[in-house]
Amino acid sequence: MMKTIKYIFSLCLVVATIWSCADDEKNVNLSAVEAPTALAMAFNVTQDNTGLVTITPTAEGAITFDISLGDDTEELVELENGSNTEHTYAEGTYTVTATAYGITGLSTTLSQELVVSFNAPENLEVTVENSTSVSKLVNVTVDADFAVSFDVYSGETGSTDPISANIGETAAIQYNDAGVYDITIEVKGAAIQTTTYVEEDFEVTEILAPTTAAPTPPARQPGDVVSIYSDAYTNITLSELNPNWGGQSTVLTEVQVEGNNTWFYSDLSYTGIVTDYGNPTDLSAKEFVHFDYWTPDATQLGLKIVNTSYADGDPLKEDIEIVDDIVLGEWRSVEIPLEDYTTDLSGVTQLLFDSMGSGTPIVYIDNLYFYKQPSNSTAQVIDFEGGYTLSSFDGGDISVIANPDSNGNTSTSVAQLVKGSGQTWGGSKITLDDPFDLSNPIVTVKIWSPRVGLNLLMKFEDNVPWPNNTGSAEITATTTVANQWQTLTFDHSGISESIDWYNMVLIMDNGTAGDGSENYTIYLDDFTSSPVLDFEPQFSEMSSFDGGDISVIANPDSIGNPSTMVAQMVKGSGQTWGGSKITVSTPYSLSASSTVTVKVWSPRVGLNLLMKFEDNVPWPNNTGSAEITATTTVANQWQTLTFDHSGISESIDWYNMVLIMDNGTAGDGSENYTIYLDDITIN
Repeated sequence: MMKTIKYIFSLCLVVATIWSCADDEKNVNLSAVEAPTALAMAFNVTQDNTGLVTITPTAEGAITFDISLGDDTEELVELENGSNTEHTYAEGTYTVTATAYGITGLSTTLSQELVVSFNAPENLEVTVENSTSVSKLVNVTVDADFAVSFDVYSGETGSTDPISANIGETAAIQYNDAGVYDITIEVKGAAIQTTTYVEEDFEVTEILAPTTAAPTPPARQPGDVVSIYSDAYTNITLSELNPNWGGQSTVLTEVQVEGNNTWFYSDLSYTGIVTDYGNPTDLSAKEFVHFDYWTPDATQLGLKIVNTSYADGDPLKEDIEIVDDIVLGEWRSVEIPLEDYTTDLSGVTQLLFDSMGSGTPIVYIDNLYFYKQPSNSTAQVIDFEGGYTLSSFDGGDISVIANPDSNGNTSTSVAQLVKGSGQTWGGSKITLDDPFDLSNPIVTVKIWSPRVGLNLLMKFEDNVPWPNNTGSAEITATTTVANQWQTLTFDHSGISESIDWYNMVLIMDNGTAGDGSENYTIYLDDFTSSPVLDFEPQFSEMSSFDGGDISVIANPDSIGNPSTMVAQMVKGSGQTWGGSKITVSTPYSLSASSTVTVKVWSPRVGLNLLMKFEDNVPWPNNTGSAEITATTTVANQWQTLTFDHSGISESIDWYNMVLIMDNGTAGDGSENYTIYLDDITIN
């Protein structure tokens, strides 16, 4: 009974605090608060043969903890979040259990083994190895009997403080200089005596070249980009590369990194690129210059743009912009607004990379191009309210029928797709008179499926008759609900822009024979390739509130998302409702059946992202839409989340998109509360 009273009091205190806030943006939806997550326990055993152990529980969203000590102690230890407890154990193995309680009383439980031994650690298994991706970084792991933790002493001159880690974890030591070192590892347990291991003459290596290719640039319309050097686009013809203009030491070699052509500059003082003196390149309609660099040792890097039709000293002839904050040992993307240059861009003949007198570093360059924002900003929607050319093949069947389920989709007409008893690849086609607009390669589809786990394949084809036709890559999406509408997302990033795609091909459960039954009958609607908020690189106003932070950065993970720039969203140690806003100059195009898809990179499974829309009326008289929450299901990789805003008012102009990470839980500004967003698409 006392525990119930305690949680009711905690909840009342939180609610009272919320109600006292003066800002509409600080509302907390308690029904969305989940049980605590990321529950863990840290054991700190004193090295004095006493068996004294400090137990520190941690969890996200926890208010209090109950600790079962695992020995003959019957009473639970009650702790507030952020505190710990000490207990003396006899030698032995124990199962310690922690239960974390959130503000609503929901709980999470974890059991963890604790070994208390007064023997010195023995049977050491030590692994010392260089990182394959980070230069001069050494990873050390230790496994041992009777051990709890270990300290690593690098052996580098002037470095006396160890790097510590628990048994089974990794201690990462970042060296200042490559070379040969004696690395000392002290392994500790509950005993006074420790065990020491020395890795003698270990060679710390410096990575002098990238091991992965530069990020793949996004698909762009040919008229929107002038490419100097990139495998992603058609490059213009260059007259000269690395011409010897005197006073330079630079050596240029073209290399391949993971099959991707890359410029490798060694001993870079400066280097020139000549487009064509007789036919200068007109860049006046472009808005940004982009390039990717990788360097192990550069401290400065500049890009100069030159129009040689002007005399020396004329500001219209040339200008140079310098990269801010060079980052070593990883690919970094640079976006420079062309308005920052004084050069007359209507007749560019030379480009120069310059180390700005800071030495002669190694620099790798890829994806050097000029571009403007996409010229086509209208959505392409197939909604089956008008006529389209529909056809089928090898047992497939498609037709337009009256919508059989208006709950979640208010359209009058939809497409019915049936897979009969023909071939396992039987399917259907939707053909347009004009090519599909795939300037935004993200295609979303509303689908009604009779079952979870139904796979829908989508690809595009040109209008050349088989067998000489050309097809795009086959992209498959899978249903996660049954007997209701949901939105599936098909990412056609990398699709060729040089081919006119007239046909959309759809195959249900490719590789499995259908039978024409209800189990192989689905309904489709609102195929949409919408304008997106893609952060390439400026698109709207961004702001944050109560501990939230949002900014545009270079994409840290191009696997699964080739975009150059993304939004980084961080939840700091402010309010539990701290978040960010994306404000546009014209209202978001939302209808009563709208869904919004967002590419999200999360450090953990189970992260909740709340989205709502607001008008542009100042608080407290503003109006907000319903709060919709989607949850990540993968960690450390990109996935697409869908937010169903069905029923949103069409009579209100929505200017603000509000995003809150883990609403109801305080952030700490760490990597655990840092996510990346891209390609926010309204369907």
